[in-house]
Amino acid sequence: MKSEFKVYDICEFSLDRQQDVIVSRFDVYLKNLKYLHFPHRHDFYHLILFTHGGGSFSIDFQNFKIIPYRAYFMAPGQVHGWDFEGNMDGYVINFSVQFFQSFLLKSDYLDQFYFLNGIAGDSVIDILEEQRASITEILENAVREMEKQHRFKTDAIRVWILQLFLQIGNMNVRNEVHPADSYNMTLLRNFEKLIEKNYLNLRLPKQYAELLFITPNHLNALCNEVLGKSAGDLIRNRIALEAKRMLINFNLTVTEIAYALNFEDNSYFCKFFKKQAGLSPDGFRKHIHTDTE
Repeated sequence: MKSEFKVYDICEFSLDRQQDVIVSRFDVYLKNLKYLHFPHRHDFYHLILFTHGGGSFSIDFQNFKIIPYRAYFMAPGQVHGWDFEGNMDGYVINFSVQFFQSFLLKSDYLDQFYFLNGIAGDSVIDILEEQRASITEILENAVREMEKQHRFKTDAIRVWILQLFLQIGNMNVRNEVHPADSYNMTLLRNFEKLIEKNYLNLRLPKQYAELLFITPNHLNALCNEVLGKSAGDLIRNRIALEAKRMLINFNLTVTEIAYALNFEDNSYFCKFFKKQAGLSPDGFRKHIHTDTE
């Protein structure tokens, strides 16, 4: 059995050890990555738009079909893997967490793009046919910029990537699926961000409602209306996801993971995980190992 699933640093994907952005056509990128182990994690943002090929792609243990002009957006820490069919091509962008921080006054500017929020269900976008030519042109420009050497190269690449985000963000995919007023969407997004920061210590919806200055009933009603899940489900799902991410590291014992996730004892953690995932922690590990052999 593999001892652990690797977390890759962006420098491992580039000849330039100081580089914190990579833009490439996917066939070129793939030829240089034959050593990759799957599934694995990154400590950087990872974006792929396929234009040719098929197969499947998994993000945080959810499987998605690969079809042309379907884009996959992965935030740092997400677990992913792929199983390709046919000749693959498209575009790939990797950039570090710090890449935009010195460029943009608002440090949380990227948070407004829902497809970068680290939630697997929001991370897969089908590019509309009328948008494909312009998005391909943006990516081609970014690839060409990557190959140049001039004073403003890095900033030019930042501009092309932001142009890509703005165009995809303007497709309003999430708003079409979940019609809600902007206030409620902002409230929900703030709840998701609070969960991300506090799930290890805050486990009850009322604790988050207090931070959001609303009642627990309001928070629960909002989650059910927009996402079809209770506020408690969102909190428990995030804890279970982190447990899955940790369980693919076979160097950690189940007991160590339980304590790292702030469970009082191993037994309670195992009961919680089985209820959320449908498998015991050991059963989940066996399932993952079988799938990657």
